[in-house]
Amino acid sequence: MASRINTSFTLIPNQKYRRSNRRSNSYFSDTLGSESQPLSTLGNFKALPLEIFQIILRYLSGSKRLLLQDFHNLELPSKRQDSAILEHYRSLGLLFKRCTLLLPTRERLKYIHRILAEVSCFKFNGCAAPIQCLGLPCYGMFLQTLTAGWDELECHRVYNFLCELTDLSRKMQTVVCSKPGSARKLELRIRLFCRSVLLDHWIHQSDSAFWLTRILKPWPMVNQARLLYIIFGPISPQDGQVVWQKMIEEPTDESSLKGLADAIKLLYDTGTKEWTADDVISLIDELSVVPREWLLENNARLLILSGNNICFTFMASKAVNGRAIELAKLIVFLALVCEKELYCMDWAVKMMQKVCKVFSTPVERNNFLQSVASAFACVIMEMLQSVMSGDRDEDDRSFLNLFHLVHAQANFHKEVLYLTMNPLST
Repeated sequence: MASRINTSFTLIPNQKYRRSNRRSNSYFSDTLGSESQPLSTLGNFKALPLEIFQIILRYLSGSKRLLLQDFHNLELPSKRQDSAILEHYRSLGLLFKRCTLLLPTRERLKYIHRILAEVSCFKFNGCAAPIQCLGLPCYGMFLQTLTAGWDELECHRVYNFLCELTDLSRKMQTVVCSKPGSARKLELRIRLFCRSVLLDHWIHQSDSAFWLTRILKPWPMVNQARLLYIIFGPISPQDGQVVWQKMIEEPTDESSLKGLADAIKLLYDTGTKEWTADDVISLIDELSVVPREWLLENNARLLILSGNNICFTFMASKAVNGRAIELAKLIVFLALVCEKELYCMDWAVKMMQKVCKVFSTPVERNNFLQSVASAFACVIMEMLQSVMSGDRDEDDRSFLNLFHLVHAQANFHKEVLYLTMNPLST
């Protein structure tokens, strides 16, 4: 159903991303496509046959000059220093890319692994302080440079090789089948490995979508949602571990949801055949109950951050599936988020207007509009009862939320009046 819905309307916020197709010929990409990358650290090594390259590596003092391991330098922490070591591994990836060009993919990976295996911070559990370590980001930069331009079949082999090397699939099975938070250290390791090694260094969205699809697609939808939360959900600023209660206990902020929203947009917008609109909407539905049902305000905020097309498609899906009451309540919280974040309230009204057109009969549309009005009244009364019962926290968040909702209702209805009355004055 969702794939047939027309979403061509302009609202806020509506970020669009440039798409790019994966290149299909790894030979020409390896030999020609990489010429545009800086070669200052490669010098004459760029044209070495593999045999000569191996001989030179044996003469290096423990490969220390080649495999820089200054991943924990706390004396001079700076972005410049971080970017220098990342650039070194980008150049190193290009060097290995050229020097192993004629090997089959699996032999290429085995050879490179033998060289890199001595660096403990490149391993899944190799570093004792992974949050402060640049090892995995450097490994990811190396891998991205090495595989840039490879066709999808070769990249499938790379992912399978990494899964075998790290036993990643079994580790993922452990966290998706366990109680959320019961394996915190493993959740953190999976998050860091997936983000730093597989996802964060790509320039083109199609590449990021490819690797994220490899991570998610082998699993049932409920497990996909759990993995998505582990990899992109909110984390504790103290220890970097996943915060599972964030979405169910109180309204959250944009920073806690941005990673999840960007991942959802990535899957929806890149146009890959492996993800239909219905798949993405189902994934959002599953995500909204991880680990238990989210507050509706957090659902609404995620939809807004995910963009107009996803937000509308999600709501239209509810409309055609007879879930008008749920939809009406969601409209209320969309308006509340718009009020809190100072978004234009006419966006929420126009979104409701667009959704109204999905209902097939005037009776259904009228019932839905009546449900929206009733939902405003119902949610306001619920919040008022909470405030009057004395169930107010130290920051008076309940009262402040009620204050915002009353203003949201006023501004929402003002925009409705503008929309309906302005034509009469012309």
